[in-house]
Amino acid sequence: MRFRPSLLSLLVLISLILTACAVPPPAQAAPLPPTATAMPEPTAVPTAEPTIEPTAEPTAEPTATPVAETPGDQPVAFLAPLGSYATGIADASASEIVAYDPGSQHIFSTNAANNTLDILDAQDPSNLVLLLSVDMNPYGAGINGVAASHGLVAAAVAAEEADAPGQIVFLNPDGAVLANVEAGALPDMVTFTPDGMTVLAANEGEPNGDYTVDPEGSITLIDLSGGIESLSQANVTQLSFAAYNDAGIDPAIRIFGPNATVAQDLEPEYIAVSADGRTAYVTLQEANALAVVDIAAREIAALVSLGFKDHNAADNGLDASDKDGGINIRNWPVLGMYMPDSIAAFTADGATYLVTANEGDSRDYDGYSEETRVADLTLDPTAYPDAEMLQAEENLGRLKTTTATGDSDGDGDVDQIYSYGARSFTIWDSQGALVWDSGDQFERILAERIPDFFNAQGGDEMDSRSDDKGGEPEAVATGVIDGRTYAFIGLERMSGIFVYDVSNPTAPVFIDYASNWDPSTDAGDISPEGFKFVAGEDSPTGSPLLIVANEVSGTLSVWAINP
Repeated sequence: MRFRPSLLSLLVLISLILTACAVPPPAQAAPLPPTATAMPEPTAVPTAEPTIEPTAEPTAEPTATPVAETPGDQPVAFLAPLGSYATGIADASASEIVAYDPGSQHIFSTNAANNTLDILDAQDPSNLVLLLSVDMNPYGAGINGVAASHGLVAAAVAAEEADAPGQIVFLNPDGAVLANVEAGALPDMVTFTPDGMTVLAANEGEPNGDYTVDPEGSITLIDLSGGIESLSQANVTQLSFAAYNDAGIDPAIRIFGPNATVAQDLEPEYIAVSADGRTAYVTLQEANALAVVDIAAREIAALVSLGFKDHNAADNGLDASDKDGGINIRNWPVLGMYMPDSIAAFTADGATYLVTANEGDSRDYDGYSEETRVADLTLDPTAYPDAEMLQAEENLGRLKTTTATGDSDGDGDVDQIYSYGARSFTIWDSQGALVWDSGDQFERILAERIPDFFNAQGGDEMDSRSDDKGGEPEAVATGVIDGRTYAFIGLERMSGIFVYDVSNPTAPVFIDYASNWDPSTDAGDISPEGFKFVAGEDSPTGSPLLIVANEVSGTLSVWAINP
């Protein structure tokens, strides 16, 4: 790849600046593997005076439910809609997180609109039936998470006040409440260890709207080894980040809230547990980091920065503008903050690997906001001698960025442009080191499959989300089918599901893209938020399933998996 001298000089200067400021170099994406379907060729790196041309008009009309070809051009789609249940409540998180109990064949779905845990009969997944809705109001103001294991169900319920402790409520599969214990502020995701003996909750501890109350994030561990009938608060351990307040942490971990301590700024989002049940990995989304938890020792063992994605590297392009006249996936001098939401763990060759959906998230409150656009930044003239070109709305000007990160030398101008999320999914090793990243595959596949609705949201025009995290990878789950491990990644804005074979963590293969959303009418399953993979031996059909909670449409859908 050839660079003009001015751009090469720019890259050298940026590297020197970052090194001088002790900021880790951006994480480099691994080379992308061959995919099951042909991928478009990458666009060229922009020169000092780029010409921006929209891609060619599509030659065929997009289908309402785009589905990728399976390997070998098999006639049956890898993912196929099997059944759906509609709450009838849209735009209110009426179906957000799901769990499944194989013994009862019940599905559990959080309904934040009604503050209920909805229990559905899934004996016939093509005809889901609501059995009952369990009222969570006696335990708090908002149900956020649910998990099921070994015939026990756990629900996370937040309190009305931002800094008040939430509750973890335990039920049997038929909806009878068995016990409840106190968690930290704003419990979000809840999960079990594989043996069902420990429950973990990610207590997000978000501030209130005007930022006058900013509780500490924390992690709750609940010991169930004594049986649910004897469960009490004495069996609960609250893990705090307070020890890091006065300790040195990696400067790449983002601590930037107004007058915030480290413990206040770390907001646990999602948890994955290793297959041996010894280690938990907790996403700290806004901080762009992971917390590693030693479950047996009941302690936070490490904080790990996830680094940054270099969007100027080959196969790491992005469409950065909603005002550029079409689909323009290209390289730019931008570092993407991975900022994953969901995380899942899987095993390959005896080693633990992590999969993240790199959504991205900013702090944007009435009382404080870090959000701005590149056009509104004062760019360092040495780092960005072509600032005027870059800040044009058809280039980088419209891209959402941050005021909290980027001024590495403290002189009041921005030395590095950052973006929220990486528009990808990533595989990490058990130490949090990057193994592989999907690069710009998501945007390229969407451009190829549904160009008329590329980076759209709802009834918006195509390209409307290009300035703001693109399709926005949100949900992730993994599952083993016939000895092969698959990752399922949901796009919150594009309402689609990507499937990759990750059996070889260093060379995943794209398998399928599917959606049950009709973008022309904005109908169907919209904004997948929570995934649950069901293995064939646990499935009511005898074949593997993917259960999906769709936040915006308020629907719960079941997908058949046809490997």
